[in-house]
Amino acid sequence: MTIRDVAEAAGVHVSTVSRAFSASHLVKRETRERVLAIAAELGYQPNETARALTTGRTRNLGLIVSDIANPFFPPLIKAAQAYARGRGYQVFVADTDEDVRAEEELIQTLARQVDGVILVSPRLANDVIGRLGGELPFVLVNRSVAGLSAVLMDVANGAVLAVEHLAGLGHEHLALVCGPRGSWTSAQMRRAAGKAAAERGVRLEVLGPNSPTEHGGIAATPAVLETGVTGVIAYNDLVAIGLIEGLDDRNVRVPRDISVIGVDDTVAGRLNRPRLTTVAMPTAAAGHTAVDLLIQNLETSGGPATAQTMLATSLVVRDSTAAPEHPAG
Repeated sequence: MTIRDVAEAAGVHVSTVSRAFSASHLVKRETRERVLAIAAELGYQPNETARALTTGRTRNLGLIVSDIANPFFPPLIKAAQAYARGRGYQVFVADTDEDVRAEEELIQTLARQVDGVILVSPRLANDVIGRLGGELPFVLVNRSVAGLSAVLMDVANGAVLAVEHLAGLGHEHLALVCGPRGSWTSAQMRRAAGKAAAERGVRLEVLGPNSPTEHGGIAATPAVLETGVTGVIAYNDLVAIGLIEGLDDRNVRVPRDISVIGVDDTVAGRLNRPRLTTVAMPTAAAGHTAVDLLIQNLETSGGPATAQTMLATSLVVRDSTAAPEHPAG
């Protein structure tokens, strides 16, 4: 079955069938619907390779994450893929393993195979992201760079909620265990938590940078204990879980001796014991929204537009936080 067969059956020119699939906004709605219905009835599938050569569009999108093993990313990836598929696009997923050199190399490699890229929690410097974004349509997730579209999760508000929760329980000395160097999320948490702590008259220790993994939390345990704090806000759920493990190895009980709050609300945090109090991040919504923004940029006549969307966060209180049993150190 060829495009000519569809055109003959629909009573239109071959170019009209081509536009119905590749540039639907150029075809009247009634004509497009008739062409697509006849194509489906005849079992016609457009040749994507040939169409890419004709239009210069692959209908492929790149999605680059910093660590695919982190349970924060799979819900975002699945939501992005599902939404893209519904819009007639496919998603290539790549993992940088927290390596900025690999991140830049992956962007340059994907640029030859995709129409645009979604960068999730990138570690590259803003000027490098801006330069690369000038060569290929970008949408950033959890990173703000001038001139580029972005989907941001309101982690600053989450950090404020975490500080207020611990302060409300009676904690007067807190620690913020930051994430890796170059993390936008970590920087947002540091500023917001510092301001919230000052407003509540709470002491805040900032520890880091740290690896955004369970091992990072374990490694940060001695520094946390040295501060004498009674409450900790971790960069993410994995760091929080690692910290709880490190504290348990030293016979420090959570939350009786130290309360711990994570960020992300992953399955790992819900399965951990004690169940983790955490800042819930709208990861699936971020994946959906990022793809939508990127496709809008690709399909907007007159060039890409710049948009920034902020998604709300919330605090989920579980078992890893409680009123301090001992006074702050």
